[in-house]
Amino acid sequence: MIENIRLSFRGIFAHKMRSFLTMLGIIIGIASIIAIVSTIKGTNDQIEKNLIGSGNNTVKISLYQEDWEYSFDSGIPNGVPTVSKYTLESLKNIDHVEGATLYRSRQSNQSIFRNNTSLDGGYIMGVNQDYFSIAGLTIKQGRGITEDDNMKFRQVAVLDETSARLLFGEDDPIGKTIEISSTPFTIVGVCADKETFEPIMESIDDYRTYNQSTGSKVYVPSESWPIFYQFDEPQNALLKVDATSNMTRVGKKAAQILNTNVSSSSVQYKAQDLLKQAKDIQNLSKSTNAMLIWIAGISLLVGGIGVMNIMLVTVTERTKEIGLKKAIGARKKAILFQFLTEAVVLTSIGGIVGVLTGIGLAKLISIFNGTPVSISIPAMLLSVLFSMAIGIIFGLLPSYKAANLDPIEALRHE
Repeated sequence: MIENIRLSFRGIFAHKMRSFLTMLGIIIGIASIIAIVSTIKGTNDQIEKNLIGSGNNTVKISLYQEDWEYSFDSGIPNGVPTVSKYTLESLKNIDHVEGATLYRSRQSNQSIFRNNTSLDGGYIMGVNQDYFSIAGLTIKQGRGITEDDNMKFRQVAVLDETSARLLFGEDDPIGKTIEISSTPFTIVGVCADKETFEPIMESIDDYRTYNQSTGSKVYVPSESWPIFYQFDEPQNALLKVDATSNMTRVGKKAAQILNTNVSSSSVQYKAQDLLKQAKDIQNLSKSTNAMLIWIAGISLLVGGIGVMNIMLVTVTERTKEIGLKKAIGARKKAILFQFLTEAVVLTSIGGIVGVLTGIGLAKLISIFNGTPVSISIPAMLLSVLFSMAIGIIFGLLPSYKAANLDPIEALRHE
């Protein structure tokens, strides 16, 4: 085998240009597949990262009426009690859960003001001291909501960066006052996601437009909720999971636990399955992606035919050599494996060069088009193995022809 590989390299380097042109179809095909797969994987990873969040792995469980999240503006639903401490402990004890907290949420509907500026479309969040770490938020200025704030029913608030910008512009909001349903709240902190995915915003109007789609947030102590809403309003749950792959399973289990205390037939707790949403979005382009890969695969077929053609030429050129080897006792098997090895080596080199070219092409696409890419190691290995398989398939006929040459006729060949 080693001798066959050595002879293969000698034959390839003896005809460098011909060998390169033969490999070109393989190189283009493999490079195209690597670039397409890398772009697809990068795009899918980005969809999942933007939707789920990078490293947060949080699952939100809230009340739903049929397929829509329940709006408490319609009133408190019957048969849905507040979540007890015992139920919260049950949520924390679910496998793969690293932390759990309860919170309340309402859209502001022009109830948040600073002087004459309102926070349209923003959300009021009633939280405790655990919420920020579980939600993957970091305090940029001041402090967060503390246990003492809840115990003493303090009228304090933490803004996210968007609401701080909308209400205060470039001014420092710490220590200043906003009104929530005509009740003054003192700003004690500004928070932000640990990792964010936000568009470039250059003016206050850009922030207002962005706010309509994302919803800016104002966080207040959960125990201060009865100041502007009913105290016995049911809570939502937020769970931090150890891995993205466990989010769906944990969400279903948490919803099941919360629903054990719900007697209403029209309202039920459901998990916001962001992982499933990401997969659904990714599946929308699956057929198009598969078509692109099949189109790239056509060039591999063309490359394979080129390999077969050049190997037939090689057999013709080396007919006398084959005849001489047979005359001194070489078996058909040895001749067949010699030419088959040469075909496999030729396509393997093309496969490796194609993989490297594909990686470079994917990087260029990312630089010039802004498309996210993610290099797939399994795709690289499979591409090289596939190129070797092409060598075996398309090199088999020329190798079989060489092995079955009549030694006398081969020696007479001019």
